Amino acid sequence: MKYPKLHFTGQVWRPPYEANSQLLQLTSGCTWHKCKFCSLYHGTAFRISPLSEIEEDLKVIRQWQPRARRVYLTGANPFALSYNKLIDVALLLRTYLPHLVSFGMFARVTDITSKSVEELRNLHHLKLDNINIGIETAHDPTLERMNKGYHASDILKQLSKLEEAGIHYNVFYLNGLGGKGYGIASATATANVLNQLNPCIINIVSLTIFPEARLYSEIIDGTYETEPEIERLVETRTLISHLNIKTNILGHHISNTIPVTGILPNDKAAILAEFDKAIASFPEKELKAYRDSIRHL
Repeated sequence: MKYPKLHFTGQVWRPPYEANSQLLQLTSGCTWHKCKFCSLYHGTAFRISPLSEIEEDLKVIRQWQPRARRVYLTGANPFALSYNKLIDVALLLRTYLPHLVSFGMFARVTDITSKSVEELRNLHHLKLDNINIGIETAHDPTLERMNKGYHASDILKQLSKLEEAGIHYNVFYLNGLGGKGYGIASATATANVLNQLNPCIINIVSLTIFPEARLYSEIIDGTYETEPEIERLVETRTLISHLNIKTNILGHHISNTIPVTGILPNDKAAILAEFDKAIASFPEKELKAYRDSIRHL
């Protein structure tokens, strides 16, 4: 028996908590492709899936998962699509999957800029919820050096629009991004911004550079010095200690030498105690050896 295949091009990533979601390709690659540290979509040009292709995939999904309740639209940042195109996709989802409860995707902070609060509300009405946003940090010097294309003020403004529209969202914090000596500044600046917002989940990932990333050459020539592992632990501890909002911390990614999960503020004391213990007991050399053993994310 020949089974129908969905259209997937290039790398396909999803957050761990989307494991039970039905994946559907909306875009391939990234619209930005300028972040110095990123190699996740290396070699894949940005492409928008035609509506005809999306509809073909939805016919397959309806056949095999007719009661799908959650759809995750793949691509580095499908939310870059215009409001009208996203409405078209939302209506197709509604047509083919009548049991759909919500759909989500990755987004850049700048993808929100072109959409008004009213438009965001309309998308939410059509089941858009739980967007994942890689803010990386709210430390402006680091954002500028890494070519993120926005500043801390943009993070606050654009994520506030999502909240006004009723759309839940999760953020990603990239521990170690500032490099040696900048961990505490990055953590503090990020906590200051997040304390003015209400992310459902703060995902913590630790910077791990591969040869395909532009930052790799700066590491080789010495113009960028990576943050030592113990300093990274201090950075994560600083971030969590400065957060005073209700949120979930999810940091059990393979890149983290010390995994961390918990609910704030309830688990804050226990988490900080674990980091204090790790900082005092783990040798830098052992943690560095673990990072060097990581072959892919």
